[in-house]
Amino acid sequence: MNAANINLINPVETYGLVLTSLLYMIKFLSLLVLPQVIFNIAGMVMYNGFNETVKLQSAPLLAPFVCFRVVTRGMYPDLVKDNVVKNMKTCIDAGLENFMFEVVTDNAIHLPTLARAREIVVPSSYRTKCGAKYKSRALQYCLEEDINILQDENYIVHLDEETLLTENAVRGIVNFMVDGKHDFGQGIITYASGEIVNWVTTLCDCYRVADDMAKLRFQLSYLHAPIFGWKGSYVVTKVGSERKVTFDHGIEGSIAEDCFFSMVAMRDGYTFDFIEGEMNEKSPFNFWDLLQQRKRWLQGIYLTVHSPIIPWKTKFFLAMSLYAWITMPITSLNLLLCPMAPVPTFFLFDFLVTLIGSVNLYLYVYGAVKSFSHKYRGSYFKIFLYIASAITVLPLNIIIENMASLMGTLASKDEFYVVKKDIIKLQESMV
Repeated sequence: MNAANINLINPVETYGLVLTSLLYMIKFLSLLVLPQVIFNIAGMVMYNGFNETVKLQSAPLLAPFVCFRVVTRGMYPDLVKDNVVKNMKTCIDAGLENFMFEVVTDNAIHLPTLARAREIVVPSSYRTKCGAKYKSRALQYCLEEDINILQDENYIVHLDEETLLTENAVRGIVNFMVDGKHDFGQGIITYASGEIVNWVTTLCDCYRVADDMAKLRFQLSYLHAPIFGWKGSYVVTKVGSERKVTFDHGIEGSIAEDCFFSMVAMRDGYTFDFIEGEMNEKSPFNFWDLLQQRKRWLQGIYLTVHSPIIPWKTKFFLAMSLYAWITMPITSLNLLLCPMAPVPTFFLFDFLVTLIGSVNLYLYVYGAVKSFSHKYRGSYFKIFLYIASAITVLPLNIIIENMASLMGTLASKDEFYVVKKDIIKLQESMV
């Protein structure tokens, strides 16, 4: 049915008042994601996400002391130890002088004795004042007076177990610290560097890369506030500011501790900035881990949005993002309802819905170009192949996001699922 015929329909007479109201509600729910789309457009238009090299604004020798902190349960000791050594070498190659690495673990991994490395084992008996759990508990333990060895003017770079630094990221961190205008910062993480374990999940994460390049960059560079939240890795904090915000916010701040921390910091007036240079991680190794990862994110954001200690003026846009995700299974029905039960709309609405769809599709292209830039150099065929592959996995990613939405909304919200990260253990489990 063409647009002219649709506009001739009287939906109340055709479907009844109740069904008409439901059809329009489902249509208008799709606009919840509009603020994110606007920020993504602004980020792509205003900033160049493809800088090859980050230039130092000051000598690394003049940078404040920085601690790279890795939090782990101790399930993958070899992975953590290997990555600490690799990351220390990257720091040295980038010219960084004043740094150390801390590995914070629930179970001892017996980190080799290194001049710039420290292992902190969190006692099983440790309890925070507000009952923080999981990663938040470990992070808070490091801030205790008798454990912390850092000064308030020092910096911490929070990394996940599998996070690998690049020299560009180190230089970007140096620039951020020397600038000293903002308390917290974050940069881009890509997922296609090195060995790719699962091509499909890696292609699904192209959207996350583009989201970092666009929305995350715009909110941190222009507003200096993470109004849509931020990630839990590649987080750079000033020690004094982190200790004031703390990670001790009970169970509601323990599922997506990164998001909760950013909202509390923003509430308290701290400022943020974007950091040039990307770090590298790996996408989940299987679909179940991808689903569980997304489910935990949704649950953590849900707890953050519904926390009474964060005012609505701080979390309004995060709430819109959350409810856009929660209602995704409903808004996805528009793919069936539009041709089966059409209702008349107006031009502006149609334009905005088309804009939302086209921008989200383009983000997969944008993210694929960034993620695989080191693999397709000089080959137009390869770049076309990567872009086409990213678009091909879009339906699967939509299904996974819908399932995560349903599971995250309906299931208990006090679990912290840890995805598999060690390739060797993964291979052993498959034998």
